[in-house]
Amino acid sequence: MNTLHTLLLQLENHIPNLEKTNSKISSSSIGWQIDHCLLVINGIIDQLEVSNPSAFQPKFNLPKFIVFTTGKIPRGKARAPKIVMPVDVATADELKSKIELAKANILKLSSFPTNAHFKHPFFNDLNTKQTEKFLAIHTKHHLKIIEDILK
Repeated sequence: MNTLHTLLLQLENHIPNLEKTNSKISSSSIGWQIDHCLLVINGIIDQLEVSNPSAFQPKFNLPKFIVFTTGKIPRGKARAPKIVMPVDVATADELKSKIELAKANILKLSSFPTNAHFKHPFFNDLNTKQTEKFLAIHTKHHLKIIEDILK
């Protein structure tokens, strides 16, 4: 969780740049990138919290194996589900509020059963440990996009 907390602090540090864009890198602003990450973190942790651990069904999945082994998500290869796509550009205050919620949520991860899980659209069921790793990889992916927008 320390990794996720550190990544949240990095997202928070980019809030002053929320309106910046670079069409060569992404059609979305830095604010959108931050908001998307926070929607993913908070939404997935909410799903873990209400999941039924006995329903966890682990399966080998090649894309998951590649992403989890390399620690990288290839750019432009997948589209996020609508539920984690920000509709409106969040304000700085809204992003700060979502970051505080995410900080509280990541503290809960250690209290979840090992097989608390959520169904990822490409990787299938991810348990608590896998989810924590995915959230770190996903957030790093978007932080790299943010850094590239700022170059």
